[in-house]
Amino acid sequence: MLDVRLLRSDLDGVKASLGRRHIDLGDVDRAADLDEQVRKLSRQRDDLRSQIKNLSKEVGAARRDGNADKAEQIAAVSRSLGDEEQGLGVNAEEVERELHDLLLVIPNIPVATAPDGTGEQDNIVLRTEGFDADSYQQHQRVPHWETGAALGILDLERGAKMSGSMFPLFRGNGAALARALCQMALDHNVDLYEEMRPPTLVRTETITATGHLPKFADDLYAVERDGLWGIPTAEVPITSLARDEILDEASLPMRFVSCTPCLRREAGSAGRDTRGLLRVHEFDKVELLAYCTQAQAMREHARIVERAEWMLQQLELPYRVLEICTGDMGQSHAYSVDLEAYAPGVDKWLEVSSISWYSDYQARRANIRYKPSAGGTNVIVHTVNGSGLAVPRVWAALVETQRQRDGSIRLPEPLRPYMRGLSAIS
Repeated sequence: MLDVRLLRSDLDGVKASLGRRHIDLGDVDRAADLDEQVRKLSRQRDDLRSQIKNLSKEVGAARRDGNADKAEQIAAVSRSLGDEEQGLGVNAEEVERELHDLLLVIPNIPVATAPDGTGEQDNIVLRTEGFDADSYQQHQRVPHWETGAALGILDLERGAKMSGSMFPLFRGNGAALARALCQMALDHNVDLYEEMRPPTLVRTETITATGHLPKFADDLYAVERDGLWGIPTAEVPITSLARDEILDEASLPMRFVSCTPCLRREAGSAGRDTRGLLRVHEFDKVELLAYCTQAQAMREHARIVERAEWMLQQLELPYRVLEICTGDMGQSHAYSVDLEAYAPGVDKWLEVSSISWYSDYQARRANIRYKPSAGGTNVIVHTVNGSGLAVPRVWAALVETQRQRDGSIRLPEPLRPYMRGLSAIS
């Protein structure tokens, strides 16, 4: 969430920055008003406490002087002020709660270098790698769900029978390919990132820390009986790894990699293309995440971009790098870059990785701080994370790109050791 002190020191600046997101700024004004109310109530309560403290001294003095009547009169006034002080406390807590809830839904401030725009049409293609539209043959223009069915490696009908639509079932070498992609991504990153396998179900405070709650509750799977939520990405549990902790600056950056199932209701997918693996409710993903200082953040962001690109290069997938505009950013993002792989069978650029710097927005919600090496006040950490590899769309793009004239799937050489030595799926 935003630092409430910014609303006091630079409200116009905050509104100007958030205005680049093209959102209603009424919540920002309301938050500033609530903050002023909280501070006013706190001042009144502190004043009453001071009066009560002074009256208590007077009561003691009157009793020492043997003036019981005077002591009782002063004590009565003190009790009255105490009741008033208690009422102010209740009011202050109510306003503080309303302010906190409002801050949870106000989005992050985009960095100055993020491109302006109103939606995905304004995202900027920074560069395109390995793409030649005229190089694709007709046998590569077959959708992955047709090739998957023909080879017996993707069974969407039985997946739907088990769990409903948009729950894919990988079979045989299709399942092996999904696993191989994840293992390859893990092996590439464990040199620098600590591997973790966090829980798939988390508490409300854990998923609130990343900004998924309360705003995006409809996109999440909830286990209401136990008060738990299915994670939409490993970002959720790993961000809370150091929740309510104070780290040493010397330990930063701290880097983590994790492969987990991801569960998403895709509540807003109506009208979008949901065929095959283009949009699914459950999938496996390798996530990279770092805790860092503000000064380290953009380098950590660039590092994750480089590592996600490496995977696409090893898989021989043409891709492009997009800088996300302010109107298309997620709520918690300060700066974002997407990687999109080209899938010739569906003739689409598919988002396969989103890498974002969250500034101190998530860590403030999770109360993660570090102690500066030079001393001084503890500082909120910054978080950076992104997909090292997400299975469904990479699987789809690979199957379509590497489809051969005989209907088989050629496997890029770096992937073969993870596929039990197979060079092709046929």
